Amino acid sequence: MADSVHASSDSKIQNLISAKKSLKLSLEKSKSLGLALEKAGPRLEEISQRLPSLESAVRPIRADKDALAAVGGHINRAVSPAAAVLKVFDAVHGLEKSLLSDPRNDLPGYLSVVKRLEEALRFLADNCGLAIQWLEDIVEYLEDNTVADERYLSNLKKSLQNLRELQNEEGKARLDGGLLEAALQKLENEFRQLLTENSVPLPMSPSPTLAGQACIAPSPLPVSIIHKLQAILGRLIANNRLEKCISIYVEVRSSNVRASLQALNLDYLEISVSEFNDVQSIEGYIAQWGKHLEFAVKHLFEAEYKLCNDVFERIGLDVWMGCFSRIAAQAGILAFLQFGKTVTESKKDPIKLLKLLDIFASLNKLRLDFNRLFGGAACVEIQNLTRDLIKSVIDGAAEIFWELLVQVELQRQNPPPLDGNVPRLVSFITDYCNKLLGDDYKPILTQVLVIHRSWKRQSFQERLLVNEVLNIIKTVELNLETWIKAYDDPMLSNFFAMNNHWHLFKHLKGTKLGDLLGDTWLKEHEQYKDYYSTIFLRDSWGKLPGHLSREGLILFSGGRATARDLVKKRLKKFNEVFDEMYTKQSTWVMPERDLREKTTQLIVQAVVPVYRSYMQNYGPLVEQDASSSKYAKYSVQKLEEMLSSLYQPKPVRHASLKGRQFSEKFGNKMVDLRRTASAVV
Repeated sequence: MADSVHASSDSKIQNLISAKKSLKLSLEKSKSLGLALEKAGPRLEEISQRLPSLESAVRPIRADKDALAAVGGHINRAVSPAAAVLKVFDAVHGLEKSLLSDPRNDLPGYLSVVKRLEEALRFLADNCGLAIQWLEDIVEYLEDNTVADERYLSNLKKSLQNLRELQNEEGKARLDGGLLEAALQKLENEFRQLLTENSVPLPMSPSPTLAGQACIAPSPLPVSIIHKLQAILGRLIANNRLEKCISIYVEVRSSNVRASLQALNLDYLEISVSEFNDVQSIEGYIAQWGKHLEFAVKHLFEAEYKLCNDVFERIGLDVWMGCFSRIAAQAGILAFLQFGKTVTESKKDPIKLLKLLDIFASLNKLRLDFNRLFGGAACVEIQNLTRDLIKSVIDGAAEIFWELLVQVELQRQNPPPLDGNVPRLVSFITDYCNKLLGDDYKPILTQVLVIHRSWKRQSFQERLLVNEVLNIIKTVELNLETWIKAYDDPMLSNFFAMNNHWHLFKHLKGTKLGDLLGDTWLKEHEQYKDYYSTIFLRDSWGKLPGHLSREGLILFSGGRATARDLVKKRLKKFNEVFDEMYTKQSTWVMPERDLREKTTQLIVQAVVPVYRSYMQNYGPLVEQDASSSKYAKYSVQKLEEMLSSLYQPKPVRHASLKGRQFSEKFGNKMVDLRRTASAVV
C-alpha cells in the first residue's frame, strides 16, 4: 500500500516538473515571438508603402492579354514621329551660330540658312501636331486598357497639353526660341543699310539747268545692289514682311530725294497766301517753280519710278507703283502742286494772268510725264491735286482775260496825270497785250481759253482772242481821248496827246499787235503826234519870240533913251513869260527820249536864235544899266541849257509800276494794277 502511495507521489512530481518545463518553454517561445513581432512592425510598414508601386508593376500582368500584346506597337508608332521632331528641333538649334552672324559677310549663304530654318520650322509646325496626336492616342489607349498608372498618365497628359498650346500662333515662335525673328530683323537691317549706303543725293547748284543734268543715270543704284535687295525681299516677303520692306524703302529713298532738292532752296514752296500782297511779290519764285518742278519730275522722280520697278517688279505692279507714290508724296511733289494752288488763290490782277499762263505751260510741258509717272491708282492724291490745280489755273486765267476790257474801261473815270506823262495804264496795257499775242504766251492763252470754253460746251476760234486784245487797245484809245479833253490847260492837253500818240506808234510798230492794228492805224497816231506837237509849239514856246519885237528900235526914232526903255520893257516881259512857262513845264514829263530831244530841239530853234540876235543887237543898251541883271537875266547859253533840259523823266517808283495800276473791283475780288490815287498817273 505504501509502495503504491510512494509511486503515486513520484508520478505527480514528475508531472509538475514536466509542466514547469513546458511552461518555461512556452514563456521563452512567447518572449521570442514578442521580440519577433516587435521587429516585424517596421518591415510591415515598409511593405505597406511599397504595395502601390508593386501593384503598378504587376498591373500589366493583370491586364488583358490582347491589350498588353498590342501596347508595344502603339508606343513605337507614337515615338517615331516624336523622335523625328526632336531631331529636326536639334537641327534648328544647330543653325543658331550662322543666323546670329552678320549677313553682309555672306549674304547668299545667310539667305540659304534662313531658308533652311524656315523649312525646318514648317516641318515642326506641320509635324508637332501629328506627334502630339500620336502620343495622345497612346495615352488614351493606356488609360482605356488600364495598362499604366493613373498618376503617370495624368502627368503625361499635362505635358501633352503644354505641347498642344505651343501649336497656337503665339507659340510658334517658341519652336526656335525667336531665332527666325532675329534673323529676319538682321535682313531688314541689311536691306536698310544697302539702300542707305547706295542712296547718295545728287550734287546740284541752286539753279540747275536741265541740259547740264541730262547725264543722270536711269537707275541710281548698281545692278548688284538691286539683286541683293531683291534676294532679301524674297525671304522677308516669305515671312509676311513686305509692308515693313516698303516702309524702309520709302523712308530711305524719299529722304534721299528731299536731300537732293535741298540745294535748290525750296523754302518758297511753303509760302501761304497771307504772306504776300500780290503775285508780283513772288514773281521770281514762280519762275523758279517751273524749272524746279521740271527738274524734279524729269530726273529725280523719273529715276525713283524706274528704281521702284527694278526692285519690286517681281512682286507686282500695284506694289511698286504704290511704293513710288509714297516716295513722291513724301519727297515733295505735293508741296510743288500746293504752291501752284496758292498762286491761284492770290489776289487777281493782269500780272497774275501771265503767271498763271507760266504755271499752265510748265504743267502742260510735263503732262505726258505726269500721266506716266502718276497715272496709276496708287497716285490718286497726286492726280486729284494736279487736276484741281489745272482747273484753278484755267478758270483764273480765263476770268482775268475776259474781264480785262472792263477794267480798262473803268479807268476812264479817273483824271489824267498832272505831268502830261504817258499813263502807266497805257504803257502797261500796250506792253501787256503785246506779250499776250507774242510767241511765248499766245499759244498757251489760246489753249487755256479753248479748254475753258469746252468745259462750258462752247466753241472757240482764235479770232476771239485777237478781237478781244484789239478791243482792249481801242478802249485805251477812248480813254486817251477822254483824258485829252479833261485838261483845263490846252498846252498840257496837247503835250499829253503828243506823248501818248507817239508812245502808241513807237511801241506797237513792228510788233504782232501793231501788225494786227495795221499801218494805217499806226500812221494815224504818228500824224496825230505831229499835229499835236505843232499846236503845242505854236501855242506855247512859239509865242515867246514875239515878246522880243524890234518895232520902234530900228531907227531909234525916239532917241537912245527911248530905245533903252523899249528893250527893258520887252526883255522884262520875255523873262516873265519865259519864267512862268518854264516853271510850269519843268514838272512835265516826256518819257520817250527821241521825242523829248526832238521837241526840246524845236523849242531851242524857235526861241534861242531870236533871243541871241536880239541880245546881240540890243543887249548893249541895257548891259551898262545898273539894273541890267533884271533885263539881261539869261545868257544865250544858259537859256539853251534850260530849254534842252525840259521834260526829263522822274525816278521810277518800283512799287507803282507794271501790274499795280488798277484799283477797281475785278469781279468779286480786288484787282491791284495800281496803288496810286490816280489810276492813270
